[in-house]
Amino acid sequence: MPGMPAPATVFPELPASLLSALRAKLGEEHVSTREEDLLACSRDMWPRSLIRQRAGAIEHPPAAVVWPGDEAQVAEVVRLAGAHGAPVVPFGAGSGVCGGTLPVRGGLILDLKRLDRILALDERDRLLEVEVGVMGEVLERELVRRGFSLGHFPSSILCSTVGGWLAGRSAGQCSSRFGKIEDIVRSLRWVDAAGRVRETCLRPCGVSPGSLDALLLGSEGTLGVLTSARLAVWPLARERWLRAFRFPDVDAGLRAMAGMLRAGLRPSVLRLYDEFDTLLARSGKDDAGDPRESLSASLPALALPARALLARSLPMVLRAPRLLNRVTGLLPTGCLLVVIVEGGLAGGQAWRLAAERIPALCVREGASDAGEGPALHWWKNRYAISYKQSGLFSAGAFVDTMEVAATWDRLPRLYRAVRKALEPLAFVMAHFSHAYREGGSIYFTFAGAAEDDAGAAVLYDRIWDAAQAVVLSAGATVSHHHGVGFSKARYLVRQLGPAQALAEHLKASLDPAGSMNPGKLGLGGGGAGEAHHGQAR
Repeated sequence: MPGMPAPATVFPELPASLLSALRAKLGEEHVSTREEDLLACSRDMWPRSLIRQRAGAIEHPPAAVVWPGDEAQVAEVVRLAGAHGAPVVPFGAGSGVCGGTLPVRGGLILDLKRLDRILALDERDRLLEVEVGVMGEVLERELVRRGFSLGHFPSSILCSTVGGWLAGRSAGQCSSRFGKIEDIVRSLRWVDAAGRVRETCLRPCGVSPGSLDALLLGSEGTLGVLTSARLAVWPLARERWLRAFRFPDVDAGLRAMAGMLRAGLRPSVLRLYDEFDTLLARSGKDDAGDPRESLSASLPALALPARALLARSLPMVLRAPRLLNRVTGLLPTGCLLVVIVEGGLAGGQAWRLAAERIPALCVREGASDAGEGPALHWWKNRYAISYKQSGLFSAGAFVDTMEVAATWDRLPRLYRAVRKALEPLAFVMAHFSHAYREGGSIYFTFAGAAEDDAGAAVLYDRIWDAAQAVVLSAGATVSHHHGVGFSKARYLVRQLGPAQALAEHLKASLDPAGSMNPGKLGLGGGGAGEAHHGQAR
């Protein structure tokens, strides 16, 4: 795929005195200005950065990468950086999709993966103390070995850290039962912009609005560096009821989901697919295969030669998104709802009541029982989708996701309005997950292609602008669980309106020099806020 000319990467520099001081404190091997390390930390998985990288452009390299080994070293790094006026960008595993770790003003990447200890597990009070660099899957595996679970299963669990979850207010696939990460947190330890170690008070339940915990969670390193957390854990589920239901349309499925939660039922998983996403769910394989094959295989109405051609020429097909959206919209599939209820947790036999009442609620909304098979298939492959996207980029196309949230009364209109706005720009599908009594999240996936990488970047921006204009006008949230980072900063500024001034005052109070992860959440400069992404090319 022809790309735009790639300028030579210009690496920023730090004062030699700062680098010497860092090496003296951390050790020579834990401070790097090597090009390969700088390039590795110059982006996360924000698709727009991937498009630019495909064209050979590295736009935001840091000046150095450091790997502190404990909280005291984190504090020392922040103090030294502050004394030299160097920006500090906390970094976990780099799996974020919003540009949240882009070092837009150079400076230091503070890689926290060496803070990887499970500090304590209080089995009586079911309280875990853990450092932020622990990988999610490693943590969950160790908890399971001891008979517990965190109940937090983001699709990125294999490639994300506890710190990343806290920084972006992540949601796991069982959020309807356990809540988001802020519902699991009991206290936080962090290093402020002056390099002082702080700790919030231990709470008996999730964070409350207006508390310091609430401000730090989701702050994406703009207010300080999280170092460890106390989190609630649960005994392992002893029983699991899995079922799928097929609804005539999205509206009927949403009514059933709302009815369950308003009735006080607490399934671990409620996941409703729209018509095309239902095709993918129904035809998916038990592995993380090529997304071009997954897309073509999900169109059973097409003859095999046509499906093979589609798999080979997907970028060209994606350049006619309106036609593709309308053709797939004509396929009679219905909408699949996956329901999983777990037992053996605190709450006695409530899970049995849920399993008994859910089928009746679904049938009342016109659903047919699809049995256990589709739900079991989803459970077995629930982390695979994150690894199916690279094939689209390799083929010259691009794919991204947008997760927004609204109340139940607004969700159907929001879903249709976003699809209509994006129909001429990209191929679109969606599912509804992370459902709560008041409402839930829509997780849109869109795929597009252009003649070259320059055109792909422009198209990508048009897609996001069109979709978020609808989201803002509908009174929905611009993000639900992926964070805001650099990519959504200008939309967040518009959503907050006058309240953005409060965020700016908080930033100025806790980080007066503006050195902590600048440019994220519309705070601290770096080209975000109202600026268009194109200004950061």
